[in-house]
Amino acid sequence: MELPRRNALSCIARHPAGAVLAGALFAIAAGFFVRGSMAAHERIALADDPVVISDQALAQAFDRGVAEREINAALAAGDVDLAQSFVALAADRNVPIDAALPGKVKEVEAEQSTLPNTAGRFVHGLWTGEPTDLASLAGTAFGDLFVFGDIRDAAREGTRYLTDKPYDPWILGLAGVGIAITAVTYASLGATVPERVGLSLVKAARRTGRLNPALAVRATREAVKIEGAGGVVALAQNTGRIEAKAGSQAALDSLAVAREPQDVSRMARLAAAKGGTTRAIIKLLGRAAIVLTVSALELATWLLWAAFALLGFCASCKTAVERLTQAHINRRKLRCARA
Repeated sequence: MELPRRNALSCIARHPAGAVLAGALFAIAAGFFVRGSMAAHERIALADDPVVISDQALAQAFDRGVAEREINAALAAGDVDLAQSFVALAADRNVPIDAALPGKVKEVEAEQSTLPNTAGRFVHGLWTGEPTDLASLAGTAFGDLFVFGDIRDAAREGTRYLTDKPYDPWILGLAGVGIAITAVTYASLGATVPERVGLSLVKAARRTGRLNPALAVRATREAVKIEGAGGVVALAQNTGRIEAKAGSQAALDSLAVAREPQDVSRMARLAAAKGGTTRAIIKLLGRAAIVLTVSALELATWLLWAAFALLGFCASCKTAVERLTQAHINRRKLRCARA
């Protein structure tokens, strides 16, 4: 029973119709792979537009359940800034949420905005240089603008260095750059205030452990390549742009997820377009808000499979033509023999 079945399969495989069927299957596969290649190419073409990238990712990852869950989690943690950002993101994307949630957010904000509470956070930021909200950032920026913060950090880390104690060279270097930028700020009548605020945030992120180590390493390498501290100044400038459009916490979150200085630049472009919703986007998507997962390797893989499918299609067409021609010749020979 097995031998006739094998002979039947062999006859079908050798028949011209078998080659035609194989060619059709290869053509369908080639169309599928070519379509995947075109989609990958389109995604790569949009890789430099963080706004489009984040919109595409939010279309799949953000809905009512996610919005309400994140808002409640932020309120439970006392992070009213993050809760407000998710409320704004839901409104921006027309995602319906529980009507009571915006009211709860406003109540928590009112509780945290009392004068004693605000003054206490301002003093905390001024003394420690670790901002947690707008009020503490104002204290940190105030201290740095009047050189108090940079002198405090330079003296602290410099003393540790001189006494052979563990010190942070990043904080020490940023304090020195901060003193120089503060001098330029006064000389330019406040033209470099965004850079000054951005540098304060970078320093605060480093001190609180929210500065991505990979970003710190690559920023240092770029600073070595560029004259002086140009790489650090560019990082501070982009961080200041994020703070101006999306707030201090969004800037700190950006420094936590960014892996290279170019990521912070993309975050600044995202903040310029998304404003107060930026922090919610970063919290929800992370680095995927500005960087596509598709790569040139994925595009090359699609193209390679498409090439194999097209090669199979051409080989099947060649085989089908040869078998049809041979069948025609065999039929003519058979007719001549009969005649």
